Amino acid sequence: MPLQAETRDKLKTVSTATLCTALFKRGLRNQFIQDVRPVNADLQRDMPNMVGEAFTLRYIPAREDLNPISVFLDRHHPQRVAVETCPPGAVMVFDSRKDARAASAGGILVSRLMVRGCAGVVTDGGFRDSPEIAALNFPAYHQRPSAPTNLTLHQALDINVPIGCGDVAVWPGDVMVGDKEGVVVLPAHLADELADEAVEMTVFEDFVIDQVQNHGRSILGLYPPTDPQSKDDFAVWRQAKGR
Repeated sequence: MPLQAETRDKLKTVSTATLCTALFKRGLRNQFIQDVRPVNADLQRDMPNMVGEAFTLRYIPAREDLNPISVFLDRHHPQRVAVETCPPGAVMVFDSRKDARAASAGGILVSRLMVRGCAGVVTDGGFRDSPEIAALNFPAYHQRPSAPTNLTLHQALDINVPIGCGDVAVWPGDVMVGDKEGVVVLPAHLADELADEAVEMTVFEDFVIDQVQNHGRSILGLYPPTDPQSKDDFAVWRQAKGR
């Protein structure tokens, strides 16, 4: 089932930390992609979360006789095909085996994803042309910059198949959510309920932060709200804030 617009909008407003807690309540402990961060966290500070369904590309270790520079002359090369077919609103996810010694992609391919209307790009490897990618108004996440061409170490193989990215299993259609901390993977069938719960959690957490920072409240009895007074205070605060 396609990602609902209402769910997409909700997920743009909640943190990956809150989503990780909601996932943990459902027994899902390993959904946050490891060692992947925004290429430009400063730029993304003013952007909503990256939200989109996963469209994947799997790399295997390159074999030199099958991965010369001439493979890019083939219009059917899997890397090129993946970039040209990733749907608008989707997130391109590269399985680079956590190997950032060579780039997963560069500025031209990331720019192509952007102008095609994709929602973002994620790799557990690295990007080349990272300064240029950092200047784009487009969510991009990687392990670290990497100048060598992907052909050096990565051979593009499978398009839109289940992959691993940063030690997390990613199925095509899973919902990728990225903020300034990183990227979390939501199983597609849980996206709607996770979005609803995370919105509610965020409202309560905002209340707690207000009470701690501005009113000197102890977290005991407040977080979690085991004191009846805390629950009453939250109801009053929420009504006053219109949330």
